[in-house]
Amino acid sequence: MMHIKTLDEGLDVFKALGSEIRISIIKLLLKNKGMNMNELATSLKITNGALTSHIKKLEDCGIVTIVSESAGHGNQKKCMVHLDKILVELESEEFKKNIYETELKIGHYSDYQVYPTCGLATSSQLIGEVDDARYFAHPSRIDSDILWFTRGYVEYMIPNFLPVSQKIDQITISAELSSEAPGVNNVWPSDIYFHLNDTCLGMWTSPGDFGDVKGIFTPDWWYPNWNQYGLLKLIVINENGTFIDGLQISEVSLKDLNLDYRSNIKFKFAIPESAEHVGGLTIFGRNFGNYNQDIKVRIHYSPIDEISNSANS
Repeated sequence: MMHIKTLDEGLDVFKALGSEIRISIIKLLLKNKGMNMNELATSLKITNGALTSHIKKLEDCGIVTIVSESAGHGNQKKCMVHLDKILVELESEEFKKNIYETELKIGHYSDYQVYPTCGLATSSQLIGEVDDARYFAHPSRIDSDILWFTRGYVEYMIPNFLPVSQKIDQITISAELSSEAPGVNNVWPSDIYFHLNDTCLGMWTSPGDFGDVKGIFTPDWWYPNWNQYGLLKLIVINENGTFIDGLQISEVSLKDLNLDYRSNIKFKFAIPESAEHVGGLTIFGRNFGNYNQDIKVRIHYSPIDEISNSANS
């Protein structure tokens, strides 16, 4: 998923999508799950030179990615759609004034309980032995850039920097996630539950544990038959409920959470044993997967008095 926070930020994307040929390219790539340049040019009945220009625009704005694949006469460039969704925020400039942001390293969890298959790794090596949950307590785990487990949970403490006279209006959390299958399996559903301060916010079903192509940022030493990339999910909690990628997943709102400047804010990713699909969880950090980020958190806030006056008027 691509998350566009402002209209100005999304200008290149909007321009790239403002072409019938480029829309046709995206449709063909989605239908065929990727195509090489010659196949695309033939299908569209345009020259390779003209196609290259269109592909570059789509690649530059992050919609399409190009990977090399072996063919009978050497390597060919295969084009693939890099996204499953594009989410555009249409917030007022006033709403965006009071924000603080932070990014949590994958290994900076404050609590955990995990069951094999499981493991952690930095950008350069595995941490301890795979499928041994004891290594989730290893001192080096704070440097983890990827972690995975079949069931259980990891919980993160979100720093609360809310000024004393302010109230939280919205919490936004984004992370690259997938299932955790033995090996890899693109069709391996897993019900991933999200909790804030032990209140269940809702659930999203990951479709699979993706390993069909190498993740853009996944290091070269990583095993080809292991998790390669995930899907970027955007979780939003506000006064109207809880949403994932703009779709409401529950009616749990900020009012139910009773947060203020003194509150601990603990966010949990969980795969409960009681879930319909116990398919595990992989969390990708900055040096793995398709998105160059860890767990991003953004908190909007506003003066308490303004909210109170608005409610009373």
